[in-house]
Amino acid sequence: MAATGLGFHPAAFFSAHPREAGTITKQLPFRHCSHHRIRVARRTCLLRAKSSNGRPQIGASFSNSNVPAEVLDGRATGDGPPEQGGSTVSITVVGASGDLAKKKIFPALFALFYEDCLPKHFTVFGYARSKMSDEELRNMISMTLTCRIDKRENCGDKMEQFLQRCFYQSGQYNSEDGFAELDRKLKEKEAGKLPNRLFYLSIPPNIFVDVVRSASRTASSSSGWTRFIVEKPFGRDSESSGELTRSLKMYLAEEQIFRIDHYLGKELVENLSVLRFSNLVFEPLWSRNYIRNVQLIFSEDFGTEGRGGYFDNYGIIRDIMQNHLLQILALFAMETPVSLDAEDIRNEKVKVLRSMRQLKLEDVVVGQYKGHTRGGKSFPGYADDPTVPKGSVTPTFAAAALFIDNARWDGVPFLMKAGKALHTRRAEIRVQFRRVPGNLYRRRSAAGAAGLDVDAATNELVLRVQPDEAIYLKINNKVPGLGMRLDRSDLNLLYSERYRREIPDAYERLLLDAIEGERRLFIRSDELDAAWAIFTPVLRELEEKRVAPELYPYGSRGPVGAHYLAANYNVRWGDITSDDDGSF
Repeated sequence: MAATGLGFHPAAFFSAHPREAGTITKQLPFRHCSHHRIRVARRTCLLRAKSSNGRPQIGASFSNSNVPAEVLDGRATGDGPPEQGGSTVSITVVGASGDLAKKKIFPALFALFYEDCLPKHFTVFGYARSKMSDEELRNMISMTLTCRIDKRENCGDKMEQFLQRCFYQSGQYNSEDGFAELDRKLKEKEAGKLPNRLFYLSIPPNIFVDVVRSASRTASSSSGWTRFIVEKPFGRDSESSGELTRSLKMYLAEEQIFRIDHYLGKELVENLSVLRFSNLVFEPLWSRNYIRNVQLIFSEDFGTEGRGGYFDNYGIIRDIMQNHLLQILALFAMETPVSLDAEDIRNEKVKVLRSMRQLKLEDVVVGQYKGHTRGGKSFPGYADDPTVPKGSVTPTFAAAALFIDNARWDGVPFLMKAGKALHTRRAEIRVQFRRVPGNLYRRRSAAGAAGLDVDAATNELVLRVQPDEAIYLKINNKVPGLGMRLDRSDLNLLYSERYRREIPDAYERLLLDAIEGERRLFIRSDELDAAWAIFTPVLRELEEKRVAPELYPYGSRGPVGAHYLAANYNVRWGDITSDDDGSF
């Protein structure tokens, strides 16, 4: 079996690069964090290249002539002189009164604090238009905080300690005065320490630029680093995305912008590269020679639930496919990076995206869920949502066939499927391998003696991202007994059984990475451009022609058209076969 790529072997790498291996003995930040041991190898790459003040250098250069002088001379990015008394991190959640902040961001920050992953000196500020006192913010946050299962620490004490570090500033999103007042309060908390500032933009995309303009001018750190986490959607197409990027770069350098896709922070997505590059059994198989097709499947068992007006502006392709699923595809299909450094990994992802064909209308199926009654309960259709415009053709379901035109993946269909109001909630990657050539058991199978169609029952590797994280491999196996009957079985790794500790939420990992300056799981601007180039033409065609989506009942498996699309490439969706109900 000839290998088609080279895997990354940490032991061999460090033995060949003793200077790199030696860097792991340096004192790293957040050394008491329970995640520290598993993060050391990744941080080694960050410590490899240092600037004069000890900050990691960026592997790729992104220049912009419109970037302000304070960014270029270091005052906004942290290249200023060190200060006495150590450093501090101020985290400002812009849009603090919104659902994302309450349900995800504040709980993730508390979880990091609970695990001792935040620096010793940190402050959390909420910023929004709502009038609110510090105590009212703390009361709001406390309603959504939960402690780890292990209860190592007194939960009440830890919550109180965290809440005492939370403060609030009210102001308009386009108001420099509001952010100037925030800056004054931040300086009070940062007194005597090197100030580093992180802004999380938990706000609608139409006010990203207003916030960045105001905050960068009046609330940037004078001597430490300043970073902005930007939530998707990053535009609606290539043109709007490019305009957003250009507008942000008028006030920020590329390395200050952390475009977040929370799916990249999920445990199984993180494990994808480890599974491939540190297991010899998989890397030689990772190509067109052995893989027949790859399926990326996302389904939710609920509809828009009153958010139809917002969803209608984007649809399922922009909401899920162009970002979550495409990012996973890029990680899955990329070549072996030079190192685990963020820029090396992102460079390989960009190469994959640039090798992909533009998606064509004939390779897309769209659907929209309709009302359905089941078990005496009625479920409303998408068009029944009063916030959805009358006559909307926005898809709540889409299936697509994509192709990568390079030597490794030529001719292999990558099938995507995403939808709302389906029969189950799941997100998974399914890798279907080719048939065994000259299979010894084909004759017995054709005669019905084997008990299994060996041509249909090919090996399949499944990475279940959610729920109940798992990795399992479907193999053909002999049924115990005197006869020769075959059966399809699973070799499985169920995370809840193998690892007893709670799996961190994706937002915890990504927030910690942003604080540390680790960009591997964030999206670079050229990566974003390449992603939009794949989907923009078909999105425009769908909208210009007002292609009517195929209706499917709430709680079903989706439109029949998705099965015909897969059949065009001699593929069956792996999540609907009789031997796979999504459980073990």
